[in-house]
Amino acid sequence: MHKPIQVHVASPPMAHARRVLEEAVAPGIAISYGPEAPPPGTQVLVAGRPTKEQLDALPELHVLVVPYAGLHKNTRKLLLDSFPELVVGNLHHNAVAAAELAVALLLAAAKRIVPADSGLRSGDWRSRYDSHRAMLLEEKRALILGLGAIGTRVAEVCRALGMDVMGVRRRKDAAGPPGVEVHPPEALPSLLPQAEAMVICLPLTPETEGWIGHRELDALPSSAVLVNVARGPIVDEEALYRALQTRRIAAAGIDVWYRYPSGPEARAHTHPSRFPFHELDNVVLSPHRGGALDMEELEDRRMRDLATVLNVIARGDSVPHRVDVAAGY
Repeated sequence: MHKPIQVHVASPPMAHARRVLEEAVAPGIAISYGPEAPPPGTQVLVAGRPTKEQLDALPELHVLVVPYAGLHKNTRKLLLDSFPELVVGNLHHNAVAAAELAVALLLAAAKRIVPADSGLRSGDWRSRYDSHRAMLLEEKRALILGLGAIGTRVAEVCRALGMDVMGVRRRKDAAGPPGVEVHPPEALPSLLPQAEAMVICLPLTPETEGWIGHRELDALPSSAVLVNVARGPIVDEEALYRALQTRRIAAAGIDVWYRYPSGPEARAHTHPSRFPFHELDNVVLSPHRGGALDMEELEDRRMRDLATVLNVIARGDSVPHRVDVAAGY
């Protein structure tokens, strides 16, 4: 028997996605929508950045579901300061898409796809003969920083490519994917010299901001390829640019950045960093589109994931994708 619960979704989904959600939830789960005040008795709020006023007005609220991965720093502060007992969960509906892009960036950077494509479009075949040849990934060592929903899938694909895979995760009690060596964060200095591919899938927290800097990049092999599908500031901006500019590391594939358009009018003319990454031929640049899918498919996946979470809550089981608010993820 499912326990009846009242759920409020602060940002109404498209009509098709709403039908997907309502057909997938268990009987007894009542759902309301809209930015207006949730109905009395709401026990689950689905919102990315709730206000203090919203949460104060919900005395029966038990769970906050953030409808994407991660926790905004302002939401984290609000919860720590005023609502420390509130249970928080994420949705991981776009983890597969983000993992696929991470692998695509790894392959594109390792195989120098972008400069080869650019040259051949103008009839230039010289990339076939230059000294910067494609990197073979088989039998190389990959280091995955963060073995959550995205990192685990990336690790599995790297294994399928014939790579030896190491992973770093905070939780010491959690096993990694089959065949993946799992290490604690403090082991990073000993892992970096072995990592010919490093894929960053970590959340941005006070502990991970700037975690990869000059020292860490210098510790990588000169043949290393770095991929970041997490958050830009996890890697020091200048350190990364200098490492790529001087070819201290071989290449990078980057989906997350340091500077974003200030509004719709700036989307056509905003470079993603104060440094000219766009001038480097050993970088694959991607405009933060790791979770990008056809909008209808994306929202359908989000609603199916949300329905799964709500059904688990209604059964009285532990909230899936539980967020440790103190840790930030």
